[in-house]
Amino acid sequence: MRGDGDGWYKSPDGVKHWGKFGAAGLLLRAPLPGGGSAVLLQHRAPWSHQGGTWALPGGARDSHESPEHAAVREAEEEAGITADLLRVRAERLTMTAPSGWTYITVIADAESQLPTVANKESAELAWVPEDEVADLPLHPGFATAWIELRAVPLRVRLEADAELADALPRTVELPDQGFFWLHTRVDGPGIEVFLDGQPAQGPALTRADVLA
Repeated sequence: MRGDGDGWYKSPDGVKHWGKFGAAGLLLRAPLPGGGSAVLLQHRAPWSHQGGTWALPGGARDSHESPEHAAVREAEEEAGITADLLRVRAERLTMTAPSGWTYITVIADAESQLPTVANKESAELAWVPEDEVADLPLHPGFATAWIELRAVPLRVRLEADAELADALPRTVELPDQGFFWLHTRVDGPGIEVFLDGQPAQGPALTRADVLA
């Protein structure tokens, strides 16, 4: 069933954006065996706008939808991934057109690289290691947004804290510092960080940040 957001938003200067009420997409991360992260990407069908490029599952927001609801709905429609299989961590306004049209990226985690089911809008879906995303022919809008969406891996040193261990791996956003992928693999990527006032080699990170 088509929602009321489907359609082109036309600005006074003639520029068009898909989504009468703006658009949203889902940036879904999952752990790699070695401690890093993979991102679910959609290879856009050749017939679609910017076909042949890679981007996030996403699309038009309906008038009644929050960005989170729209992004998660689109992920289910385009990749077969349901809301109960992911945990939303943050939202980021990644594009504002002069006309006022916006694109919001919703950031979420999954416990594993979930199986996917592509619809007609996708040539394929793939879990791509985070450090390989920029090597693909990306949708221009996503390529610009990826600079601020990419997560830096950090190895979190735990001192027998079961609650913290259960919360990792995961994405966190630190104010004015961007996104980080936290994991506990001692041989995994990234520098080692300590929590709550201990000497740190990386960004200031607290127990509350991890459990937020």
